[in-house]
Amino acid sequence: MATVDGTSTPQEDHNPLEHTVHHRLRANSTIMQLNKIMVANRGEIPIRIFRTAHELSLQTVAIYSYEDRMGMHRQKADEAYVIGKRGEYTPVQAYLAQDEIIKIAKEHGVQMIHPGYGFLSENAEFARKVEEAGIIFIGPSWKTINDLGDKVSARTLAGKANVPVVPGTDGPVEKYEDVKSFTDEHGFPIIIKAAFGGGGRGMRVVRDQESLKDSFERATSEAKSAFGNGTVFVERFLDKPKHIEVQLLGDNHGNVVHLYERDCSVQRRHQKVVEIAPAKDLPQETRDAILNDAVRLAKSADYRNAGTAEFLVDQQNRYYFIEINPRIQVEHTITEEITGIDIVAAQIQIAAGASLEQLGLTQDRISTRGFAFQCRITTEDPANQFSPDTGKIEVYRSAGGNGVRLDGGNGFAGAVITPHYDSMLVKCTCRGSTYEIVRRKMLRALVEFRIRGVKTNIPFLASLLTHQTFIEGSCWTTFIDDTPELFKLVGSQNRAQKLLQYLGDLAVNGSQIAGQIGESKFKGDIIYPTLHDRDGKVIDVSQPSTKGWKQILDQQGPEGWAKAVRANKGCLLMDTTWRDAHQSLLATRVRTVDLCNIAKHTSHALDNAWALECWGGATFDVAMRFLYEDPWDRLRKMRKLVPNIPFQMLLRGANGVAYKSLPDNAIYHFCKQAKKAGMDIFRVFDALNDIEQLEVGMKAVQEAGGVVEGTLCYSGDMLNPKKKYNLDYYMDLVDKIVKIGTHVLGVKDMAGVLKPRAARLLIGSIRKKYPDLPIHVHTHDSAGTGVASMVACAEAGADAVDAASDSMSGMTSQPSIGAILASLEGTDLDPGLNGNAVRALDTYWSQLRLLYSPFEAGLTGPDPEVYEHEIPGGQLTNLIFQASQLGLGAQWLETKKAYEQANDLLGDIVKVTPTSKVVGDMAQFMVTNKLTYDDVQQKAKELDFPGSVLEFFEGLMGQPYGGFPEPLRSDALRDRRKMDKRPGLYMDPVDFNAIKKEVKEKFNTTSETDIASYVMYPKVFEDYRSFVDKYGDLSVLPTKYFLNRPEIGEEFAVELEKGKVLILKLLAIGPLSDETGQREVFYEMNGEVRQATIDDNKAAVENTSRPKADPGDSSQVGAPISGVLVEIRVKEGGTVKKGDPIAVMSAMKMEMVVSAPHAGKVSNLGVREGDSVAGSDLICKIEKEG
Repeated sequence: MATVDGTSTPQEDHNPLEHTVHHRLRANSTIMQLNKIMVANRGEIPIRIFRTAHELSLQTVAIYSYEDRMGMHRQKADEAYVIGKRGEYTPVQAYLAQDEIIKIAKEHGVQMIHPGYGFLSENAEFARKVEEAGIIFIGPSWKTINDLGDKVSARTLAGKANVPVVPGTDGPVEKYEDVKSFTDEHGFPIIIKAAFGGGGRGMRVVRDQESLKDSFERATSEAKSAFGNGTVFVERFLDKPKHIEVQLLGDNHGNVVHLYERDCSVQRRHQKVVEIAPAKDLPQETRDAILNDAVRLAKSADYRNAGTAEFLVDQQNRYYFIEINPRIQVEHTITEEITGIDIVAAQIQIAAGASLEQLGLTQDRISTRGFAFQCRITTEDPANQFSPDTGKIEVYRSAGGNGVRLDGGNGFAGAVITPHYDSMLVKCTCRGSTYEIVRRKMLRALVEFRIRGVKTNIPFLASLLTHQTFIEGSCWTTFIDDTPELFKLVGSQNRAQKLLQYLGDLAVNGSQIAGQIGESKFKGDIIYPTLHDRDGKVIDVSQPSTKGWKQILDQQGPEGWAKAVRANKGCLLMDTTWRDAHQSLLATRVRTVDLCNIAKHTSHALDNAWALECWGGATFDVAMRFLYEDPWDRLRKMRKLVPNIPFQMLLRGANGVAYKSLPDNAIYHFCKQAKKAGMDIFRVFDALNDIEQLEVGMKAVQEAGGVVEGTLCYSGDMLNPKKKYNLDYYMDLVDKIVKIGTHVLGVKDMAGVLKPRAARLLIGSIRKKYPDLPIHVHTHDSAGTGVASMVACAEAGADAVDAASDSMSGMTSQPSIGAILASLEGTDLDPGLNGNAVRALDTYWSQLRLLYSPFEAGLTGPDPEVYEHEIPGGQLTNLIFQASQLGLGAQWLETKKAYEQANDLLGDIVKVTPTSKVVGDMAQFMVTNKLTYDDVQQKAKELDFPGSVLEFFEGLMGQPYGGFPEPLRSDALRDRRKMDKRPGLYMDPVDFNAIKKEVKEKFNTTSETDIASYVMYPKVFEDYRSFVDKYGDLSVLPTKYFLNRPEIGEEFAVELEKGKVLILKLLAIGPLSDETGQREVFYEMNGEVRQATIDDNKAAVENTSRPKADPGDSSQVGAPISGVLVEIRVKEGGTVKKGDPIAVMSAMKMEMVVSAPHAGKVSNLGVREGDSVAGSDLICKIEKEG
């Protein structure tokens, strides 16, 4: 064993392990005469020092500010004392309160004070006061700190020791004129540095005369703020140098050793980010010279304890001394890892009087082994200029394992990161035998970290460590600032915590899915059907079927497929369950996961189906708008699971899948992406049967290589001689569609008003004229005659008709597939489907409909009144829901009657999305404002019509058969434009290069399908992406927990991806915080308790009672409908002209501009953007002037 004087016993000679530096450092007993140490610091470094102090049998004392009372360093000490009284010091000033800190030390018998780094560590006055108080200061003498802390003095010292320095000012600089004199002599670039401090503060690089004065003033101001002294010095700036520092240890007897060098070149704005020991590619000759000069400098300064000599090495490997830091450095850990020496232990023991010899720290005994890296993990957002992030750490899971060392401070779950202090959470140090091994180990460690609740720089560190320059080890001090590609970050998906935020919100506030009323009637596990073939054998559904009409389409192309369909003897069926059926019955709310779960079964049960209608139309925007799913992701997943049945989508002609016309190239781009993603048949229609609008969509599908199903929209009763839509009208339309070029003719009866006799006449006439043209008919069963009508179509020559799974059929949906199969069974028109398998498949949908019961419209049976009001099936469900949302639920009968009147006012138009929406919006507008048919015509010049009505009148939806109703159109439009040709001719093509750039900047994606979504629905796509950013990809969440609150104690699983399953359990919902209006929700996730902080919407609701507009006072402007004010276009006191827009309102996809009734001055503006208002609520007054 080693003795106090450093001699050894005979026993020591027999055990070579006793000679190791590590053993002598720990076993030396010099320190035992002292027993209490204080660390005058916070965060990570006190904890680091406490650990070594405990190994040396010392009692530890922490100090802390009031704001740091929850800090981990306080808990790691044996004793901890607050600095001053609450409010006496600012959070930072507390750790600079020299006299108060020394007072605490004296009161509690502290014998040694370690300053750590930062704060008072380089304050000579503090070191002097500590020594004068009879306490040992662990560090250099106050005089040495004073001499070396002044960088100018340090340069003078280097000059005397013959150590090269960068050309700089001879002394401190206080005046701008002195700086200018230096640049006049030495030129640019220069660097201005604070003379009394470090850490990058008070430091500026100046490259030209123009920015010199401003940079000088900012540097001096920053230095004064940070260090209490604005003095700076100036030196020549070296381009792309390496920053090399040497770890030094000196004792009280004039002995100094080095612990080799560290490469600290990877910096950002002079703040070190990653440190490496030893320097990777430093020539041995340069290394030896730097090490020798560092030791010589320290000896000439009578240096004691730990310190660091810092150098810059240029690209020619010439080195220049910068400064000596008279303290321990943040990055000391990597030197400890490669040398095996506990630097803090050496510091403490040297301060207690031990010599380097006694500690076994002679230069010949110090060597390095391998490499070590240190990464500083901070709560900074690299994507936002490294701005510090604050908040509560919700999840903290650290790295570990072989060769990984963590030195942490406030990194733990529940810790609150405040803006008061440095943003460092933890230092991660990795060691290994080679540079590359350590690099990979560090990457692995960074990936292991899970830190949620605050942003961290981990994505940036990963980007840095994988950059080729870093891999080669050739970084320089401005490498980060010079390399913008480092900021192309791939951050953690944070999927689990985002999912918890959604589930927590669900637990506190219930489902926020628009249109949901109550919870599901069925919350059990869905039982999947067993399918049998015609021989009674069980069908293996583990893999999808590969036999069907899709194979014929792929092999023979659209033309060959169309011929095969026409040659087919039976009448084929298209199943609409995956789109129009749930749109009509369940407000389009069925999610992708529930389609995919039954997809393989469907591929077998419907293997001879014409197609599955599964995409396009309203399902496109609703997927993003309400289900927070990517419709393209849905299409790709379905296609993979059903490779044998053709897919059919709904394309609204020149609208694409939007509600109004878009530039032609947008439609072509969309169709190309849809075909590429797996779509086969495009049912192309125009809501007004405008052939020019229809042609745009048909040509786009032709170019994309899809099956074109040019479609006529059926409206009214063609058997009624008073109706303008008669057989001649439809036959003329068919001629035009055929002339454009179509593979299939579609007949779309969206309202379900095609009576069986009319079906036979229309389909029979078309078949007679076009014997080789495949005919496909679509209807709704609103009146209850759907099965009869579809059978009539089949008998008249239709090649395919639409149906829905039995449990999802009838009323506003399509006719029952089982009923049609039974009607055609045994005839030449048999669809060729296995009835038993089709019925078995329906058992899934019967359960699923109950799961989605909160979206049921409450329809209890057929409504033959549809022959009068002609409301399309899909719209009927939505209209009931919209009416209830707008407060018109009790006036549903009135709304239906208003729909008839609105249709007449608009000129008896074809009612298919989006024109059906125009009629619906007009009807609700009439009911809300208590307007009759005559009122609308008489007051049209003053009324603020819904946006969709104005767009229709403008011609944005095309030209209606028979023209627009006049004078209503002109009165409603006033000064707005009128289009007499299709809208696309008035539009500039989409600039896809500009759109791609915009989408890349906004959403960091260049996906062509994302671009297509953005072109169709820019605001919807933006909102969808914002939701996903907040809650993650919820498509993985089972629908039961997407729509319904889990029960307390209920355990369930969520598969994030293949092989990655979260097992979740809701533990508790915390009480409401009166201060924040929030609740804590506690979940168990894979056995670990996690929490989410949730806004309680009920607590946050303000019951704002707004005055109503007086209908008799023309100056009072009221809300025409109940909804949200999405835009306010006037200001209090502003002036408006008659017809100027005042506000834009939105309610359930209906948008309306509120305009000024007359010219005047705006007053009583009592609403703001985002406010919810009821119908007739006062928005403002327009006082007439003069």
